[in-house]
Amino acid sequence: MRRLRNVKIVATLGPASETYDMIRALHEAGADVFRLNMSHGSHDEIREKHRIIRQIEKDLASPIAILADLQGPKLRVGVFANDSEELEEGAKFRLDLNSAEGDASRVCLPHAEIFQALKVGSSLLVNDGKIRLKVEDCGPDFADCVVVAGGTISDRKGVNVPDVVLPLAALSEKDRDDLEFVCGLGVDWLALSFVQRAEDVNEARELAQGRASILSKIEKPAAVEHFDAILAASDGIMVARGDLGVELPVSSVPPIQKRLVRKCRFAAKPVIVATQMLESMIESPMPTRAEVSDVATAIYEGADAIMLSAESAAGSYPIEAVTTMNDVAVEVERDSTYRQVIEASRSAPRSSVADAIVAAAREVAETTPIKAICCFTESGTTALLTARERPRVPIIALTSLRGTARRLALSWGTNCVIAEDVSRFKMAVVSAARAATQGGFAGPEDQIVVTAGLPFNVPGTTNILRVAPCDERLIFNME
Repeated sequence: MRRLRNVKIVATLGPASETYDMIRALHEAGADVFRLNMSHGSHDEIREKHRIIRQIEKDLASPIAILADLQGPKLRVGVFANDSEELEEGAKFRLDLNSAEGDASRVCLPHAEIFQALKVGSSLLVNDGKIRLKVEDCGPDFADCVVVAGGTISDRKGVNVPDVVLPLAALSEKDRDDLEFVCGLGVDWLALSFVQRAEDVNEARELAQGRASILSKIEKPAAVEHFDAILAASDGIMVARGDLGVELPVSSVPPIQKRLVRKCRFAAKPVIVATQMLESMIESPMPTRAEVSDVATAIYEGADAIMLSAESAAGSYPIEAVTTMNDVAVEVERDSTYRQVIEASRSAPRSSVADAIVAAAREVAETTPIKAICCFTESGTTALLTARERPRVPIIALTSLRGTARRLALSWGTNCVIAEDVSRFKMAVVSAARAATQGGFAGPEDQIVVTAGLPFNVPGTTNILRVAPCDERLIFNME
């Protein structure tokens, strides 16, 4: 399905969006990627959603990416004898490994790894940062704290430890089971939670064994600190602003978002901006103006994709949320300022033949009446490099590999087409011309740019560029 915008939309599925009719309606409204949240739902429920998406893909002949978001280790306090307690600012409060029910003075924190990493002065955040504790004394099985910001603490509330690197693997036993399950289903992307270092990504890649691309969620201060190494090890990035805003000062999140998006674009790797983008639409058919501006900012920054979470998974207006995102994206990308911002931030390296080919394709398309850039790709790399250029004309990514087409559904501006294998460049041009005309990107009288690699079907060999007509009779008369 051809979109009238380049940024992609990720929609999370859940109780509000689990039927064939609803998921199809979300795709037709603008969702390019569907996120399966492994924190919720049984394997049977995940399997059924996967089946429905693949059926819609077949019915509409439209490649759809599926992103499985692994839960990651969850750090939570234990339970209280009275279900909850009020912590006053300045009060003393202990966290320990004692499994007894908690009270106003203490509660169990059943994670010995946290106590191993804590130091005097470390901060502990409870319930999304609403309660803040500062460590005054600690040992291998306890932490005596002072309450810096008080509030209600209740059973099994989450705990964040922002200023230490925890000796925890990004993959819990549940995550390992879930990873194997979704890779067996055939998802396209795996999102890793709790990433702190590149080694976390490498562990997931070994387990995935090439069955899915790896996307790292940046939600920890340690991940921001080690971002360059994490980016190098990953196939894509999600800027998970919710947890970042808990563990870091909220004022630091916007510049971090901008910096990470630019680094991802420079590396030609897809980046999703996520969390609370249209939060009010969980209960309202209309977003706030601040939320619309937030979505627009991510698009102006050049993000590959923007994401809906509870808005589409559990909200009352999932279709309206996707439609709103789509409409904002179309309007922003029509703005002349958008092109100015995108082109001013273009700083792609020119270190390989493929880099030079895609840069030349973009320049030709912008200085002559070219209707589209058509790139043949096996691994998807040529399409990603072309997307990094953020050209003014549509990108048509042609591949014989359905998995490649699905993964590219997350990448900026790529219109993915399943094409037959070709062995001669002239037939590749014919295939590109047909895709451009049948998709409504060009007419028989128009011209396109075609990039490919010779020999065909060998990843990483992009080495040829041709300006070609869309009229097949003219193509067969080419030298």
